[in-house]
Amino acid sequence: MNNYSQRRKAGIVGVSGYSGRELLGLLESHGGVDPMVIPREHDAEATAAMVKEHHFDVVFLATPHEVSMDVAPAAIQAGAKVVDLSGAFRIKDRAVFEAAYKMPHTAPDQLAWAVYGMPELDRAAIPGAFLVANPGCYPTSVILALAPLIRAGLVDEGAGIICDSASGVSGAGHKPTAKTHFCAVQENFSAYGIWDHRHAPEMTHTLGLAAENFCFTPHLLPVERGILSTIYVRLTRAEPLELLLANYLAAYPSGGFVRLRDEAPDLHDVRHTNNCDIFIKLSSDGRRAVIVSAIDNLVKGAAGQAVQNMNLMLGFPEAQGLQ
Repeated sequence: MNNYSQRRKAGIVGVSGYSGRELLGLLESHGGVDPMVIPREHDAEATAAMVKEHHFDVVFLATPHEVSMDVAPAAIQAGAKVVDLSGAFRIKDRAVFEAAYKMPHTAPDQLAWAVYGMPELDRAAIPGAFLVANPGCYPTSVILALAPLIRAGLVDEGAGIICDSASGVSGAGHKPTAKTHFCAVQENFSAYGIWDHRHAPEMTHTLGLAAENFCFTPHLLPVERGILSTIYVRLTRAEPLELLLANYLAAYPSGGFVRLRDEAPDLHDVRHTNNCDIFIKLSSDGRRAVIVSAIDNLVKGAAGQAVQNMNLMLGFPEAQGLQ
């Protein structure tokens, strides 16, 4: 009997936020899991008790970083696998994490064996993992766009990589701030987190880039959801477009969630999907490339990718519940 023919039990901590609510909806329509909400006010001990009582196969943490650091080890000890949607376990280097997130890491022992959950780039490591760090939304759009070229040694990293990304307001979280209220966002467009956004170290860490060779600037769009990233790179040598596309096709075979486009995607192309649409165009001299990437920040950038990771961890078809 295949693993995915058996119904599994999934606990979710943190359904009051946008990502948590999106995740609950996806799990309710998944067909292979029975989701249950774990009260957010539960501490690590109470959560572990619920894991044992209900025999959860997997626990999702749509929680602040400090909560995930507390709850994840307890849930694993109680017998569940964990998919963490916070940034608590995405960066292996404790010092880099603490500098980026401005807080101490209280579960450093978990960093060594946490798996970064971007299936398109590390699919083989996810099925056997007990702790998967779900990637950030901005990093998902940028890393998927850059990884095939960087891994092939085609990017002149020393020339600098520039990434401009724009996100819908849901990416800022459920709690409103002075900058995310309707009156501040309506008919507006703004840059923020210049040089110090905490997702930048996640990108450089995952891609193996030196921080001084990478410039990331996020922007706030007056829309509900979606991320559009425009990335500018210089190549190590002049290359035909066909060679660049061949690297993408090798990394992301047809039929997966990463789709190569013949024209630049927009947010309407990916809303409410787990897809990442990518377009690349070369300059006339073949030495420079512009890459455009689009995702739904609440699906591929959060809840959808979490379900994709769960499917791999529990033996379901990778796309189940996401089509």
